[in-house]
Amino acid sequence: MRRGWFIPGLVLGALVSPALAQPGSVFLTGVRHEYQRYNNCGPATLGMALSFWGSRDTQYQIAPVLKPNKNDKNVNPDEMADYARGQGFGVHLGVAGDLNLLKRLIAGGFPVIIETWFVTPDNGGMGHYRLLVGYNDRQGTFNAFDSYYGPRVTLRYGQVDGLWQVFNRTYLVVYVQSQKDKLSAILGNRMNAVAELRMALERARSETQTNPANAFAWFNLGSTQLRLGSVQEAARAFDQSRRIAPNRAFDPGRPTSAANNWPWRMLWYQSGPYEAYFKTGRYQEVITLANDVLRRVDDHEESYYWRGLARQALGNLAGARADFQAALRYRPGYREAAMALRTLGRQRARRIHAFIRGQVEAAGLPRVVRRFLGNGHPVGVALDQAGTGNAGEAGLGAESLEVGRTAVAHRGP
Repeated sequence: MRRGWFIPGLVLGALVSPALAQPGSVFLTGVRHEYQRYNNCGPATLGMALSFWGSRDTQYQIAPVLKPNKNDKNVNPDEMADYARGQGFGVHLGVAGDLNLLKRLIAGGFPVIIETWFVTPDNGGMGHYRLLVGYNDRQGTFNAFDSYYGPRVTLRYGQVDGLWQVFNRTYLVVYVQSQKDKLSAILGNRMNAVAELRMALERARSETQTNPANAFAWFNLGSTQLRLGSVQEAARAFDQSRRIAPNRAFDPGRPTSAANNWPWRMLWYQSGPYEAYFKTGRYQEVITLANDVLRRVDDHEESYYWRGLARQALGNLAGARADFQAALRYRPGYREAAMALRTLGRQRARRIHAFIRGQVEAAGLPRVVRRFLGNGHPVGVALDQAGTGNAGEAGLGAESLEVGRTAVAHRGP
């Protein structure tokens, strides 16, 4: 498929001289449009972006990899980036983009995926990916290939920025390796992830000061602070974002029982509040937020994961285990959930072993038996494979109680 730039009266080939001024209107040709299947805007949009560079992958090849659960509510940008890299493409995944950056990228020959808010009359507000392939300064519009509405959708500059802000103006550029230097020249310091996060921090702070009633500015501040390691500040920014009254234009059909003021689907796509509240010890708030999501959609793996961590921190090991298993059921390749489940297994094994040892000590068994158990006898691990119940306050498998009783029954004279 031929790729190029269309400018009224002129078609440019694969290279544009840096000396040329940025044109006032560009439309990139060579993208294959694809309408999405259910909940497939991420895979479909990524497939469109890859098609510009000659890939034949469509949502039918991409979706089974990115979302084994067909009802998965969200494919995050990192997952899309990982898929493209796995196909041999280069990827720049950035935040705090701006309209001029989008135009420079398009003029340089790079279609851009942006993550935006999206409102439909039937379904209300939700996250949505779009592929920008052109712009027109005279009309003040971008041209988008939209997996929901079709090719050649036009979006006003101001409209794009308002919807894009909800996701910290996240953008994703896929490219072939031969174009890396050209892309680097366009992005400049943005090629450095930390430098770009600092740009995002400065912009979010500025927007919270200019418009303190903008909940998304505060949310972006929290998201950026979290990524920079300032978890206390991030939690406070998320708190402020939650206090601001809901934006009904972005959230029509909002449930009256929603647990916070964000658009009710917000945590489907962005888990920053979970992470910030967990890392600041606010475990019950994590559980409350996750419960609110899961009572509306019961297959949201990130909510299970973070609720599992919070339950584990509060000592509810059986509940944590069930949550991690649910997260892996809906996303079998969820590495963090798999690691958490392994860690939880070791924690439960230690608790069981300590419980058994206490029972042995209380029963007055001979010292040699106590030493044998004290040196790490694996009985607790074996029991843990079978037990999921609770043993009193210890949260142990019911089998450990039986071991304790047996120890007492068979104690020596």
